[in-house]
Amino acid sequence: MMPRRGRFITLEGGEGVGKSTNLAWVADHLRARGLEVVCTREPGGTPRAEAIRGLLLDPAGDEPLDDDAELLLVFAARAQHLARVVRPALERGAWVVCDRFTDATFAYQGGGRGIPAARIAELEAFVQRGLQPDLTLLLDMPMEAAQRRLEGRLERQGGQRDRFERERIEFFEAVRRAYLARAAGAPERIAVVDADRPLEAVQAELGQRLDAHLEVS
Repeated sequence: MMPRRGRFITLEGGEGVGKSTNLAWVADHLRARGLEVVCTREPGGTPRAEAIRGLLLDPAGDEPLDDDAELLLVFAARAQHLARVVRPALERGAWVVCDRFTDATFAYQGGGRGIPAARIAELEAFVQRGLQPDLTLLLDMPMEAAQRRLEGRLERQGGQRDRFERERIEFFEAVRRAYLARAAGAPERIAVVDADRPLEAVQAELGQRLDAHLEVS
């Protein structure tokens, strides 16, 4: 059975742009309209995929993670996630709201690591078999401001930077450029939302984008 169209929504963006906060808000916005919503994330979303996430984010250890190994781990987690969570939810008619999906792979492993887009696209076709988000909300802001937010969050929560968060600012600038290039190439799917504003303004725009999508879904 083919998944119903319009029901797969992803949130994208670099570190510190507010995806986690706004993911919960997006889910609540949809639930308030009487919809069943499954909230999930990548990499992760299932116990085995979360174990792979741990490998990807762990900054410890003397063995650096090869870029190609990183890419393959991302898609291994995605294959498990799609099989166990995303496809079953879509097939029963639920809405899926996911913190990151394949746009993040093109941004982080493509833009950040420099892996050719064609190589990523081959794995995308193999693992996803044509499945794409119906709407992607790309939270965007200057990297300096995003890094300040990240520092503030880590300070409040007492956490440490993961393996990606420890990358240099040049890495994150490349990630941001790749995200914006993806958005420019798919304006009918990817909505760029200025996240460098008060939360109320960001969520007001998210609500407008979601309501417009609901009208045509």
